[in-house]
Amino acid sequence: MDIRKVKKLIEMLENSNLEEIEIQEGEESVRLVKGNGNINNISSSQSVAVPQMSTSVTPEEESQSEEEVSQKSEEGNFITSPMVGTFYASASPGSKPFINVGDLVAEGDVVCIVEAMKMMNEIKSEFSGKVVSIKVENSEPVEYGQALFKIAE
Repeated sequence: MDIRKVKKLIEMLENSNLEEIEIQEGEESVRLVKGNGNINNISSSQSVAVPQMSTSVTPEEESQSEEEVSQKSEEGNFITSPMVGTFYASASPGSKPFINVGDLVAEGDVVCIVEAMKMMNEIKSEFSGKVVSIKVENSEPVEYGQALFKIAE
């Protein structure tokens, strides 16, 4: 869903007597809820770039912060997503993954692709070492800074 459409929906909701609006476009959906004249809750079923205008914590944000805490408590090097997008383990459907658990990677090796705004972005390893774990599934949405791989030296 285009961010311009979402911004237009926000404007329309603010200027109307409606308290809530939910729009579904294919697999994507956006829900806006107004309280006290301001939009206080925005949620999305996919990783659509929707500006958060509230300080309330959604269950998705809560689980993400728990993941960040567990990531910080684990020892090792993590390759993280530099952007919001969709994780792909291989260059094309049906081809073998760039890396598997147990593989050795060198700094600069391509480890996956993150698709963002219909652009395929190669993600390169910042570390050399052995792949200990893969933290996401193929075709899964990822957030900025989310751990994708754990690499042991």
